[in-house]
Amino acid sequence: MTRTSLFTSAMFVLPLLGCAIPLQALSVCADPDYLPYSNRAGQGFENRVAEAVAKALGERIAYTWASYRGHGGFPQFLSSTLDARKCDVIMSIPYGSREELTTRPYYVSSYVFVFSKSKNFSLSGMDSPALKGLRIGFERDTPAEEAVKLRGMIPKAVSFDVADNPEESPAIMLKALASGRIDVLITWQPSISAFLRNYPNLESVPIPNTRTLGGPEQFSFPMSMAVRASDHALKDRLDGIIDKHGAELESALSRSGVRVSAQ
Repeated sequence: MTRTSLFTSAMFVLPLLGCAIPLQALSVCADPDYLPYSNRAGQGFENRVAEAVAKALGERIAYTWASYRGHGGFPQFLSSTLDARKCDVIMSIPYGSREELTTRPYYVSSYVFVFSKSKNFSLSGMDSPALKGLRIGFERDTPAEEAVKLRGMIPKAVSFDVADNPEESPAIMLKALASGRIDVLITWQPSISAFLRNYPNLESVPIPNTRTLGGPEQFSFPMSMAVRASDHALKDRLDGIIDKHGAELESALSRSGVRVSAQ
């Protein structure tokens, strides 16, 4: 019996028993231990976005937990959860991703330079001359790594494998910056959003998508929710929530420290 038919049957049975009709569930797949994105305690920004969406839909949340770090990474996570029909929606994926059907974007954020305010580095883009003499920290397999390689700055750089290691937290990159192991960190702002509050002496500067020479690079990304490729009905419902409740979704992100750019 399908979830829909079970729910329909309950509409007739439960009033006879004098019970409240249970809310239908928004079935979400998320990582159980990957702050600031999500965790079982509901402390991540993806948890807060899911709560806002479920409230707007008049539904409760039913989580399926699975790590999207380690072997296979995020593609394996999608394959073993959303594609395997263990849930119906993923809360955060780049807009237009080829892996799944994406909603319209509900926020745009970017990679940032993070450094000590006392250093007062003049960093306005990846071609800023000051970068050449700095020890740069970056996360592997990201646009930051490609940009550092392209400019020949790898020899002095320090790479981090947070996305591949379930035992690591993005906070280790900020600790490396605070300890002086690196001079500047280049990372996706949402990945360190909640942790930045513990470092009031650090400054973060968005990286533009421009280059001094050559074609533009992409450091800002519109982010969407993801559903299965065939689930146009749910996509349309979620698009409606984004249209009507965008302010609540943005508030959920802002409360978590996520810097949202103008769309």
